[in-house]
Amino acid sequence: MFRFIAARLLQTIPVLFVVATLAFFMVRLMPGGPFDAERSVPPEVERELAAYYGLDKPLARQYLDYLGQLIRGDLGPSFKYANRSVNEMIASTFPVSLQLGGLALGLALLFGITAGVLAALRPNSAMDYVASGISMTGICLPTFVLGPLLILVFALNLRWFNASGWFDASDRVLPALTLGIVYAAYVARLTRGGMLEILSQDFIRTARAKGASEARIIFRHALRGGLLPVISFLGPAAAGIITGSFVIETIFQIPGLGRHFVTSAFNRDFTMVTGIVVFYAVLIVFFNLLVDIVQVWLNPKLKF
Repeated sequence: MFRFIAARLLQTIPVLFVVATLAFFMVRLMPGGPFDAERSVPPEVERELAAYYGLDKPLARQYLDYLGQLIRGDLGPSFKYANRSVNEMIASTFPVSLQLGGLALGLALLFGITAGVLAALRPNSAMDYVASGISMTGICLPTFVLGPLLILVFALNLRWFNASGWFDASDRVLPALTLGIVYAAYVARLTRGGMLEILSQDFIRTARAKGASEARIIFRHALRGGLLPVISFLGPAAAGIITGSFVIETIFQIPGLGRHFVTSAFNRDFTMVTGIVVFYAVLIVFFNLLVDIVQVWLNPKLKF
């Protein structure tokens, strides 16, 4: 396992290099600059700002300087938040995004696995059709449509929750539901398919012939193999939930990292956008590595 982890980490280095390079040049190809504003800035002040942040240097030199900072773990200063670095902004706002993503992923697994198991136990029944129909509806509804709908129903009409903010526990409900429902639908369909395949195997029939209870068959024998498709999906799902939080944090006015990413893109905050992209790339690599390890633990046929 340690050799496998070391090999994956070595493979990550060129991937992160490509991601950082693409992000660096793409944000600088956008029209406008970080100091463009509605109120015009005097030319001498703009020149001093460009010299202070190194924007007066040739683009190749800026790129090499940024790579040197990145190797040291320094994501650079923010152009729009005075006296604050990108590292500080990520450290202060990412816990909010992590909490939102963790709640959404937990809801997705709870609802999705439950619906998928119930549908697999009664295939082609009313329960199966209802679970499959709800899953398809969840897949077809994008988060930027589902979020305003939940706000309209539960916040504006019923007044059960706040329409925006991140102050108490009730403010977590609607954003987590919006982000988690879509992935719960995928988890439900994958769980149903995996469980149907496992429940038709010979060892399940043998367990039933020996008098094992249905609960023991499901939780002791079937779930371990039936959840393998779900485990494989968790890597891309975690990446989707992380990047999907950008939209959710904007809709619900949540002070997370995703909202800063959107704001920085509009403000042409080059270092903030590039730093967040690199940071999320590292997270996605970590999630995929963790999923691969769990897959080997669940399926003895796989090897590191």
